Amino acid sequence: MAARGVGQVPCRVVVCRDCCCGTAKVTGVDHAAQTARLRAETPVRVSACLDACDQANVIVVQPSSAGRAAGGRPVWLGLVNDPEATQDVIDWVHEGGPGVAALPEILALYAVTPPRRGTPAPNGA
Repeated sequence: MAARGVGQVPCRVVVCRDCCCGTAKVTGVDHAAQTARLRAETPVRVSACLDACDQANVIVVQPSSAGRAAGGRPVWLGLVNDPEATQDVIDWVHEGGPGVAALPEILALYAVTPPRRGTPAPNGA
């Protein structure tokens, strides 16, 4: 894991593992290995559905305390379905993540807009 200063909260990674992400619906991915690989490198929280099923597997990189202080915001990444993409996430987290290190161009290809929660459906449903 990357070194950090005393009292500094590192980047945290949220991994969606529910109805689509982390299931057989996303084929060809060893979901358990992906989660274990991330956990070996950074704090990870496994989440229920993040409501971005069309982008499965979804990973959210939350800024460290230093990143938040610098104005960093969580970065949502979708379609993180291969070991190389997982390693790219780990590398960015080790560099400092949101607010500390610029989003690498390769990860910018995975960036997705988080769903809007609490917003009524257009038809009022």
